[in-house]
Amino acid sequence: MPNNLSLTKLRDLVAKGDIDTVLVCQVDMQGRLMGKRFHAQYFIDSEAGETHSCNYLLATDADMETVEGYKSSSWEDGYGDYTMVPDLSTLCLTPWLEGTAMILCDMIDHSTHKPVPHSPRAILKAQIARLKAMGMQPMMASELEFFMFSDSFDEAQKAGYQNLDLVSAYNEDYHIFQTTKEEDVMRAIRNGLYGAGIVVECSKGEASAGQEEINVKYGHALAAADNHVVIKNACKEIAWSKGKSITFMAKWHMASAGSSSHVHQSLWSKEGEALFYDKDAEHGMSDLMRHYVAGLLKYAKDITYFLAPNINSYKRFVEGTFAPTKAIWSLDNRTAGYRLCGADSKAIRIECRVGGSDLNPYLAFSALLAAGIKGIEDKLELATPFVGDAYAADANVEEIPTTLRAAGEILNSSAMLRGAFGDDVVEHYVHAARWEQTAYDQAVTDWEVKRGFEQS
Repeated sequence: MPNNLSLTKLRDLVAKGDIDTVLVCQVDMQGRLMGKRFHAQYFIDSEAGETHSCNYLLATDADMETVEGYKSSSWEDGYGDYTMVPDLSTLCLTPWLEGTAMILCDMIDHSTHKPVPHSPRAILKAQIARLKAMGMQPMMASELEFFMFSDSFDEAQKAGYQNLDLVSAYNEDYHIFQTTKEEDVMRAIRNGLYGAGIVVECSKGEASAGQEEINVKYGHALAAADNHVVIKNACKEIAWSKGKSITFMAKWHMASAGSSSHVHQSLWSKEGEALFYDKDAEHGMSDLMRHYVAGLLKYAKDITYFLAPNINSYKRFVEGTFAPTKAIWSLDNRTAGYRLCGADSKAIRIECRVGGSDLNPYLAFSALLAAGIKGIEDKLELATPFVGDAYAADANVEEIPTTLRAAGEILNSSAMLRGAFGDDVVEHYVHAARWEQTAYDQAVTDWEVKRGFEQS
């Protein structure tokens, strides 16, 4: 997370009248920022003290429906509060919002005084702690893709999200002239995030009309996840301020490419040594890295839900669209689910290409780390790298689950994730997957009406 503010510096900015508002935020199950706007002087006077939020924020769907059946919060228990404890290491400016700073919180249970186990940040912290006990720290980065529209959010909503006007009319992958037309938004995003302390490497056009990608510097896993949620929120707010809209749906339209969130990952020692690198090994892959990647592959189905958490997520897995359909690894091959990058160098890492831009980074990172840790613990052997077009691979190659229903049930039966996260956490998210599937199963879609209104 950026952390370009201290309490002392915040006091100075408040005293000068530069900052008057502090966003105190938690992360929900969908990876969105939820919280409160504090008057900055009150926040200072309370020494960044704790606040509270209803525990239903970690037990709702995307529409904020109070879903029944969760053990952690319910009507029977009265939907009480969790404590939001600000993490001072995340305090930062938000230059795209006038006079505003932001801080992220950890969620603490009132009765146990311990982190809420199913809260996304707590799940990731637990996996980081496992690695710390092994003498390692995870380094990660997520690439984020999204579509931009000339329509405002209000206009898009009133139009029923139909017949929207993309900001470009053609594939703009790496296209400088077309992305020049979008610089009013993208320049504001790059500079705004930099002002928040997030080191933006670049933005670029992506492989479809109206599609953008933004990349930020590789870093510690927790900071990378914190960055991810701030980036998504900032992109939406900045686009809104410019009269445009964007979506992070994994597949916003059947005629367009999907939007991914590729996750790069490696393990380092506490002293900063790249533990995935062995200059004398094939491709520069250490034994540790080989075990880790073998874990990712063995448990690829187990972790798919956390990489693709929505019904729409699975519409992205289409052959020939750079979205993977096979859980295999390969060298610098964008058709594979797992791609080796930086071979024969200290920058060696594995890129998971399965996740869509709708994932919750804390949950996705946690699942990947859990699978990799299991691979290390069991010293799993890594298969030889796949060569060629992974879409055309034979039937013996492991397929990525193609529906949320399948991914949710595989999650439910995952002994690896139950061991890594705990039964209650796994069952919490299994319930979320089943609810999402049930809600979709009961919905009458535009496709059904169009296809069957007259022809049934």
